[in-house]
Parts: sequence; C-alpha cells; structure tokens
Amino acid sequence: MTDTIHLEPTRAARVDTADWEALTDEVNAYGSALTGQLLTPDECAAIVAFYDEAERFRTTIDMARHRFGSGQYRYFTHELPDAVRELRETFYPRLLPIARDWAAKLGRPSPWPDTLEEWVQRCHEAGQTKSAQILLRYGAGDWNALHRDVFGEAVFPLQVVIGLDMPGVDYSGGEFIMTEQRPRAQSRGSSTTLPQGHGLIFTTRDRPIASKCGWSTGPMRHGVSTVRSGRRHTLGLVFHDAK
Repeated sequence: MTDTIHLEPTRAARVDTADWEALTDEVNAYGSALTGQLLTPDECAAIVAFYDEAERFRTTIDMARHRFGSGQYRYFTHELPDAVRELRETFYPRLLPIARDWAAKLGRPSPWPDTLEEWVQRCHEAGQTKSAQILLRYGAGDWNALHRDVFGEAVFPLQVVIGLDMPGVDYSGGEFIMTEQRPRAQSRGSSTTLPQGHGLIFTTRDRPIASKCGWSTGPMRHGVSTVRSGRRHTLGLVFHDAK
C-alpha cells in the first residue's frame, strides 16, 4: 500500500482556478475583490525575507520623507523573484477582460495587448522603463496616505496587493482602505483586512459607475490605516512600468 502524496497547487493554478465570474462581479460593483489564498505561509515568509536583500531592489522609498504617510517600501528590479513574476504573468490575462470592458464603458482607448510581455514593451516604448513591483513594510504607527499608482501615460486600470503576514497575530490595525468619489454625492469608504497569502484586486485610479446618462467615472484612491502593533508586509503587483 502506497502513501497518497498531496501536492500543493502551483501559484498559477491558484489564480486560474479562482471564481473569476464572482471576482469580476465584485470588482465591477465595488472597485475591489478579495481572492482566495494565492501564497502559502512558507511562500509568504520567503517573500518577506527578500526585503533585506538590497540587491533585489532598484530603490527604497521612505514614505514620511515624501509625505506619503509613514513606513517604507522597495521597488524590485526587473529580475523578479519567481513567485512575483509568475503571479503577475498569470493575473494579467485574467484581469484583461475587465480592463477592456471598463475602457469600452468609459469611451477610453483599450491599448492592452493579449500578453503582459507585449504590454510591458509598450510601456518601455512610452518611456516607462522602471519596474513598479513593490514590497512594502510597515511597523507600529506606520500608515499609507490615500493615493493612486499612476506612473505615466501607459496605465493598466487594475492591480493586486497580497498580504504576507497574519493579521491579529503578526500585527494589528493596518487595514487596506479605499475611497470612492461618487457622482454628485459624498465619498464612500471601505476597508479590507488582508488574510495572509490572499490578494485584493483593486482599481488603479477609477471605475465605471452606471448613471442615467450611461456610464460615469468614479475616481478611487487607496491606502493603509495605521498599524497599531507589530510589523505588516505586503506585495504589490502593478501591471504597468514606471518612468
């Protein structure tokens, strides 16, 4: 009698086997949607460990110095770790139909080709040649101001943030927050606690909102509430490069 070996699904399989109909409906309705588990605890720990390997990053940003909040983040070089590269490449074709649908609703160009490789090449041709993949570290008292991740004219309208630590155990506070500026109304806010290894798909800058005249643009911003204790790390997957 042989033992049954249970193999963990690959990172790509975890993305591909998600309920994309439900995720799409939620992104359309709210501008964000929480995925299932994308990374195991060991994979999360391995990515967190990259933070102290300076050679993996092209630059480090001190948020307080730039008045972005408090905390620190690092932009990877184009030599991405396998986990980061695989997740980014697998998410792109899944998010592409949403991006194209939003562009059609808002009467915008839809410049995104079928593959991430082609799209990144177009970013580079537009002068956006720097990697925008981010590893963020927050300690007690740190936070991230509301903002958008637009780094030039070439913009992909969706991105993904993945929680790498366990909320309530490794840190407290630090919810992912979003605000939506609704047409002719006050802004609406939301907050999401990121489970370890899970991702949040969210809009880079805005989303289509149904109106009496068709579709209107709903500007949105995102940030992180104050971390009360511990240390919080997240991985940011951005689908356009920076200037």
